[in-house]
Amino acid sequence: MIRFILIRHGQTQWNKFERFRGRVDIDLDETGLRQAAAAAEKVAQWEVKAIYSSPLKRAMTTAQIIAKRLDLTVQLLEGINDMDFGIWQALSVAEAREQYPELFELWRHIPEKLKIPEGETLDDVRRRVVACVDEIAAKHDGGTVALVSHRVVCKVLLCHLLGLDNSHFWQIGQDATAINLFEVWDGRAMLRLINDTCHLRKLEA
Repeated sequence: MIRFILIRHGQTQWNKFERFRGRVDIDLDETGLRQAAAAAEKVAQWEVKAIYSSPLKRAMTTAQIIAKRLDLTVQLLEGINDMDFGIWQALSVAEAREQYPELFELWRHIPEKLKIPEGETLDDVRRRVVACVDEIAAKHDGGTVALVSHRVVCKVLLCHLLGLDNSHFWQIGQDATAINLFEVWDGRAMLRLINDTCHLRKLEA
């Protein structure tokens, strides 16, 4: 059995003002740094053997803060990189709605049908992320592994673990530094924690 701690990165300015981030490499803002430090204290309750991160700065910075608390070194994992939003990258939500209304309607209501020009589909993301998790599970037989990634990646992976297709994408919540916990054994997964942000209560207060 292997335990996975799946963590969404902390806040960036583009999260705050709702821009499609995708592969644009932006770092955490001050709030995001504090969120990552709070998440590190939460994750420290588990005996984590390894921590992997998407190569983008916002995930890497979050992972490095957690790794420092755990006395581990972050390992880059391209397979959990954010969704490639193609021509939508760097657009605000309002700009995407105005410039590409038909595509935007798909994104909001039938996301599994959306194919952004020059970008990925949710199915593309799901295939690479699931394959990546399977490889990590085979590599680490037993123990606990942390993965730091992005909202879309976390949502499609959680859909997979729950036996749901990508039409349920918007029914899965993933807030900044949300912590999810699942276990895998004999090819089966059990989800034990989802979108936990209790560690942020002191910051919000």
